[in-house]
Amino acid sequence: MLKTKRSNSDSSEESFDLAIDASDRAILRVLLDDSRKTLQEISATVGLSPTTCWSRIRKLQEQGVIRRYTVDLDAAKLGYHDSVIVQVTLESHSDETLYRFGKALAEIPEIQECYLVSGDYDYYIRIAVRDTRDYERLLREKLYKIPGIRHSQSHFVLRVLKEASVPLA
Repeated sequence: MLKTKRSNSDSSEESFDLAIDASDRAILRVLLDDSRKTLQEISATVGLSPTTCWSRIRKLQEQGVIRRYTVDLDAAKLGYHDSVIVQVTLESHSDETLYRFGKALAEIPEIQECYLVSGDYDYYIRIAVRDTRDYERLLREKLYKIPGIRHSQSHFVLRVLKEASVPLA
């Protein structure tokens, strides 16, 4: 059994158990490797009939385990050669401030990920930029125009050592 949490629209979380067995994990591994594989290729790889395989994929989608199908783009080949991790502290932690800050961040296309975190900073943000000048422009024109930022600290990523999906143990 895989224990997971599902987010409701009001941001509260309810915990429930999903029956994810070895065949489901095998299907998920194939899809993580290449989600464009045909149903016949997936079923042959995992040793299930196409009908059974399709039923399991549909179940995983309905349960929200498979959230979407997407492509993995090479940022550098698209001109985004640098990645920056920005730590941000806000002046206020009211619900309204957090909501407005999150909404403003969602409108900045260069922001790839953003996490509200515990600790010394309120947010960790990962931003894709073309170079240091592009990052300076983004700071001036977008990030620092968001009201309520008390402090920020930036770290350029020198090398990515690991990028992975959720473990399928």
